[in-house]
Amino acid sequence: MMPKAKFMIGNEAIAAAAVHAGVSVAAGYPGTPSTEIIENVRKFGPDVYVEWSVNEKIAFETAYGAAMSGGTGLVAVKHVGLNVASDPMFSSSYTGITGSLVIVSADDSSMWSSQNEQDNRFYGLHALIPVLEPYDVQSAYDLTLKAFEVSRLFHHPVILRTTTRIGHVRSNVIYEDHHEPLRGKVIKDPNTYVLAPENARSDRKKQLERWREISDYLSSLCSYEPDGGDSIIITGGISYSYLKEALEDAGIHTNVLRLDATVPIPESAILNHINGIRRVLVVEENDPVMEMQVADILLRNGKAVEFHGKDLIPIEGEMTFEKLKAGLFAFFGMKYSGSYFQDEPLTPRPPALCPGCPHRSSFFDIKKGLSRVSMQNSFFSGDIGCYTLGALPPFREQDSATNMGSSLGISNGVFRSTDQVPVAVIGDSTFFHSGIEGVANAVYNNTAEIIVVLDNRSTAMTGQQPSPSTAIDIGNVCRAMGIEYVETFDPFDVDAGEKAVQQAAEYVKKTLKPAVIIAKRACALEVLEKVDSETPKAYVDSNRCTGCTICYDFFTCPSILPLSNKKATIDDSCIGCGACVEVCPFNAISVKGEKPAGWEEAWNA
Repeated sequence: MMPKAKFMIGNEAIAAAAVHAGVSVAAGYPGTPSTEIIENVRKFGPDVYVEWSVNEKIAFETAYGAAMSGGTGLVAVKHVGLNVASDPMFSSSYTGITGSLVIVSADDSSMWSSQNEQDNRFYGLHALIPVLEPYDVQSAYDLTLKAFEVSRLFHHPVILRTTTRIGHVRSNVIYEDHHEPLRGKVIKDPNTYVLAPENARSDRKKQLERWREISDYLSSLCSYEPDGGDSIIITGGISYSYLKEALEDAGIHTNVLRLDATVPIPESAILNHINGIRRVLVVEENDPVMEMQVADILLRNGKAVEFHGKDLIPIEGEMTFEKLKAGLFAFFGMKYSGSYFQDEPLTPRPPALCPGCPHRSSFFDIKKGLSRVSMQNSFFSGDIGCYTLGALPPFREQDSATNMGSSLGISNGVFRSTDQVPVAVIGDSTFFHSGIEGVANAVYNNTAEIIVVLDNRSTAMTGQQPSPSTAIDIGNVCRAMGIEYVETFDPFDVDAGEKAVQQAAEYVKKTLKPAVIIAKRACALEVLEKVDSETPKAYVDSNRCTGCTICYDFFTCPSILPLSNKKATIDDSCIGCGACVEVCPFNAISVKGEKPAGWEEAWNA
């Protein structure tokens, strides 16, 4: 079979390798930096069953079920998504699997698109699941293949831990044609897969046996680069790529041990390369996961060496060339003169909702509607999505946004501790991910809160993946769960939006029961993709415009700009949604131009 080459990002390489390894079921939930993996499995493997699940737990269980029945399962999630999937993940390590199961954890060092930078290699240590770490795009492909191989060989799940840089950097990848999906069959083994206490105790013994066997096997997944001297640098993952560049730049020659399996680190992988070594430096991004394991191995085997790690390499943020170089100079007793890169100041570019985004109109409506009942200073319990930008001025309608689905639980706690009616703001995809439980809790415990669901028919923030709201009516779900007050409104209709918010607030204050209002209008980017033609544009009549500043200071559409005389003008980024027409109190804005075919249908899809 002739090898081929393709220029691709790391997430594409992982997807291609999964398909080439014979994956039969791939599932995930959209989340940067993992999203492209599931998208590209579909592209590379048209015969593979690929699913956007409603959350990471369901995605994990879907892949787990495939592996349980002898098939080949892949679950790909961002690092915080693995928290959601952790319950079945721990169980999968106990039961093992009949086929193979690979868990891709895409960690986000420096928190480019996340609420934390947790290091999910700790999950490997905690759950006894081996962790493989690629250091470039080619190794992302190769180690994905290896992960499936190890999983099938030992009937045990394997974590492939990547990072934002690995997932999104591009390079040429050498690969071979793929295998057909390795499908399973129904297997009945309740003694293994029913984790009643008696079975779990038996599974625990088997788990520990597999763990020892896996540890011995992984000793081959390392690369030793001798270069003389009595020092050694032990590294893995993307830090290896930074290390090679930094050593070359600094003209430093030393022994380097790269570990492709960073959990567990086999004793032999360390002890075979430590003879004659007096000084050890462990280089890794984020937490000292490798450092702790290496230190333990050296201590238990009586190896007295000068040992360094996070005392020289920062624990927070992404690894960088300069961070690593400073640590290397300190380790080798060299004077570091600082970076020779000069940071150029950039023009500030604060994040903003897109032109035509219905969330902007929703926040405008909420603020005005609550003002009618003197509730504009309510606590706004927010959530994760594009609408998290509602925390910024001028809206300031997100006082918390900590994790998926948190809006409803936190608003419940706020109400219980203050007796003030809070406002929970959640998106449609997040509602199905982990918001439904909060609605059930609000009904069950009778929480007086206003629940605003922003239904833009899309998982928009991660790239317009589909949302369950296109198939399941959110209002019907809420009614079925016992919510008595459920109303839907078009956020572009300001008067209707204000009235919906006002009436919901009045209902909650009067009855002390939860109310749900649903702001329903499609994501503007989805609309543009569907119509794919010239759209109308909004224009300002300068004779009518009074310079009141509402449209650009309080509605803040990025297409609307102030002139020197405070009057408004609208630039070419306008998509003609018409929301600003409703906002202007002086009827100074109008939309001109023909609406393309399917325009109204796309907005109301």
